[in-house]
Amino acid sequence: MKNREQKLNQIIDWAEQNPDVRVILLTSSLVNPLAKVDDFSDLDIELVFEDLTPYKYNDNWLSYFGNPIAKMMDNEEAFDGFNAIKMVLYDDFVKVDFKIYQKEKFVELINQTNLPYDWDIGYKILVDKDDLTKNLKQPTYTASLIKKPTENEFEKLNEDFFWDVTYAVKSLARQDLFYAKFIIENNLRTEYFVPIIEYYIGLENDWKVTTNKHGRFFEKYLSPNDWQKLKLTFAGNDIQENWNSLEIMIQLFSEFSEKIALHFSYNYPEKLARDISTYFMTIRNNSYQKSEDKL
Repeated sequence: MKNREQKLNQIIDWAEQNPDVRVILLTSSLVNPLAKVDDFSDLDIELVFEDLTPYKYNDNWLSYFGNPIAKMMDNEEAFDGFNAIKMVLYDDFVKVDFKIYQKEKFVELINQTNLPYDWDIGYKILVDKDDLTKNLKQPTYTASLIKKPTENEFEKLNEDFFWDVTYAVKSLARQDLFYAKFIIENNLRTEYFVPIIEYYIGLENDWKVTTNKHGRFFEKYLSPNDWQKLKLTFAGNDIQENWNSLEIMIQLFSEFSEKIALHFSYNYPEKLARDISTYFMTIRNNSYQKSEDKL
């Protein structure tokens, strides 16, 4: 993407001429061999300052690189060491995520035993005026790989999934579409279904792959048949369609979970799964019959 390259060069030129900037790192997908890069991939820039304060609390410097049309700022201390984050979408439609550090904090992170997640994903040193990165460890590119679930994690995932299915069932029976969608998409899919698919894909690929954020690479690693079924778990605003999609989600979750349990000799809650499936079918059939009676 030409605009993105031009933006990156602007940032580098500005940093080289600015005595406050000591280091620039390029991170994330553009320097990660496991990532898929396209025209919408962001620039992820980490800037290290001699004196962070003018840049942390004043955002005028962001306009050196173009006209911002949207910004999201967080000036609180972050859990993984950087001092602030500033995400900017410019009018050339290039999005830049700036993470900014006080120099001392950056050096402290370099001296840690393990690389922070963002750096282990991959990085490229663009500017280093003080040789601060001389001890920066090489990335392993493993931070984003799917990790094996512990037995406790696996069992809780199953328990929570089947428990929350009951809320979706009641909501669909009541034809409460908004709450049903919340439970299905926010709880069932995001919290439980996506992780079980990740574990299944990890198992099938010797735990050496990543599916990226929120299942972006699922199609790449699932069989064509499973991928077609997975797409059917998405429904529109019709209640009957949501019943159908939820049934497929339960079936796929159970199938993937059983295979994982068998491989690791973990406990698969067979009785729970069977009882919840019976509950699902009974309430669904009763709801369907009531709808028929009204006609």
